[in-house]
Amino acid sequence: MKLFFQGDVQECIDGIQILSCDFNYELSEKGFKVQVEKSEGSPIYVAKKGDKAIIRYSEKIHFFRGLGLFLEQIIHNKDFEIIEKPQFTTNGVMFDVSQSNAVMRVNTVKDYIKRMAVMGLNMLMLYAEDSYEVKKQPYYGYMRSKYTYDELKECDDFAYIFGIEMIPCVQTLAHLADVLRWQVYWDMRDDDETLLVGEEKTYKFIEDVIVAASRPFRSKRIHIGMDEAWKLGLGEYLQKHGYTKKFDIMNEHLKRVLNIVKKHGLEPMIWSDMYFRAASQNGDYYDEKAEITQELADTVPKGVQLVYWDYYHDDEQFYRNFIKLHEKFGSKPIFAGGTWTWNGFSANWGKTFNTTNPALRACKKEGIKEVFNTIWGDNGTESNIYSNLLGLQLFAEHGYAQDLDMEKLRRRFEFCTGCNYDDFVSIKYLDEVPGVEKDNMETYNPSKYLMWQDVLMGLFDENIEGLPLDDHYEKLTNTFRKASQRNGKYGFLFEYLEKVSNVLAIKAEIGIKITEAYKNGDKEALRIFANVQLPELEKRIKDMRQCHKKQWLIINKSIGWDVIDMRYGSILIRIQSAIEQINDYLDGKLERIEELEEVRLSFNGKSGLVPYINFYDWIVSGSRIASHG
Repeated sequence: MKLFFQGDVQECIDGIQILSCDFNYELSEKGFKVQVEKSEGSPIYVAKKGDKAIIRYSEKIHFFRGLGLFLEQIIHNKDFEIIEKPQFTTNGVMFDVSQSNAVMRVNTVKDYIKRMAVMGLNMLMLYAEDSYEVKKQPYYGYMRSKYTYDELKECDDFAYIFGIEMIPCVQTLAHLADVLRWQVYWDMRDDDETLLVGEEKTYKFIEDVIVAASRPFRSKRIHIGMDEAWKLGLGEYLQKHGYTKKFDIMNEHLKRVLNIVKKHGLEPMIWSDMYFRAASQNGDYYDEKAEITQELADTVPKGVQLVYWDYYHDDEQFYRNFIKLHEKFGSKPIFAGGTWTWNGFSANWGKTFNTTNPALRACKKEGIKEVFNTIWGDNGTESNIYSNLLGLQLFAEHGYAQDLDMEKLRRRFEFCTGCNYDDFVSIKYLDEVPGVEKDNMETYNPSKYLMWQDVLMGLFDENIEGLPLDDHYEKLTNTFRKASQRNGKYGFLFEYLEKVSNVLAIKAEIGIKITEAYKNGDKEALRIFANVQLPELEKRIKDMRQCHKKQWLIINKSIGWDVIDMRYGSILIRIQSAIEQINDYLDGKLERIEELEEVRLSFNGKSGLVPYINFYDWIVSGSRIASHG
């Protein structure tokens, strides 16, 4: 398809050229003419009547949203008229590139920027606890695939082409365990993940981080974190200053950090939870009874935006009430929702949709103008980063309509990504298995703990007893195999998921079956497990690892894969140990297999599947191992 854009096109022409390869059009003076008009404050207007077409826009990002709408419709060769009113001034996404160990390569960031452009998302954060280069602090991000200044500037330059603001996102209080592990920082630790408030070295460190993190970006805004400082004031601070209320410590620290931020001409935002936890009788963030008095609110240093983060509630009224509580601090908060892809291998679309929809409806009704979608990567990021594409589209469609149109969401997703909507929804069935209620609101993640648990010790075997999980994963393997063929450039995502479900089709129940054979004295069955089933499982895991590694190294920087590699190595060597132990038992070299002698208990003292167990060290063994990973 040949197109010729004329009119107010100068600021958009570079982006138009870049997107031509992804969306199959060619720029030519002989092409179909599209009139481009920029009109301040106008809605997005896209229309075609006969041989005339127009895209009218206000902000640069709105042009690219309009371009996407035009390209989606023009292929049908029919006249059309589309009017969209942006609901938010800022609507974007935050990718976790620290907790996840997955630091996206620059080309991956650029690919996401192109998807964001046609979706109409205009803000991007790369959440970094220590993933940016700070030359004055060489241990910051040491051996962690940190971004260089040039890499971040390249990303910002590319985002700017499409009208997307990149905002640095760092931590200046807690969530710094990977930094504070190094001995050079021990004199500025409150505890093993929290900075020591009031220590001069702390603020020299913070200034170095803020300067380095903000320098590559055009934006004057910066996210300075400060969430989940669980032990604030209870470590070294307590020893030096005695007991002090967390609210007061927060104020002391925030005042010092704001002075640094203002010194460098930046506009800060922070996560809001620590103030709400400090005001709550039980330390709960989402305590609607938290007493936010005017006197209390007045003590909080001014000049910082609060970010209300919430991806848990399915009640619109709760969000509206909590937005109002935030407003007691003197301004409208920014709202941060989330796409639930941090459970392990799967995306929980039920939880994502059932929390996002009421949250964004509430934001619109309460006049919230800035929202973003968080993509966390807790405890390793076994999931492919592209599994969250549908979550981005969900935020985008909410951003251009008062009420979400599910059919339009489907169409827009399939155009913007080239993927099949139903296939992406099917990802949820890795965890939404028999025994889990529809939409998985309790965030069960059996695919993760059944993948990594030991085949002989099976800490979760008692909880899955009687569930037809082998059959479930066998069918899902076939589903993903077909999906890999019809999802264009992102088909590789389903190739990986096929490998995951293919492993689980054996591994989910194998521990139960081995234990049963052992208890029944069925040595022939044990021999089959040792010589056939376990070697086949080993083969499938190796196949999964190779696929996973190949994709990781294309999408992410190399360092970080080592953690996943260790998990694969652990499970493979334990399968080898299981084969050896079973054969030694069958050959009379062992009187018994001690792991199989243990009475199986429920992991959580309850029957049925276990909700949301994401810590690797909890999954693999009852013995003590490293606490982080």
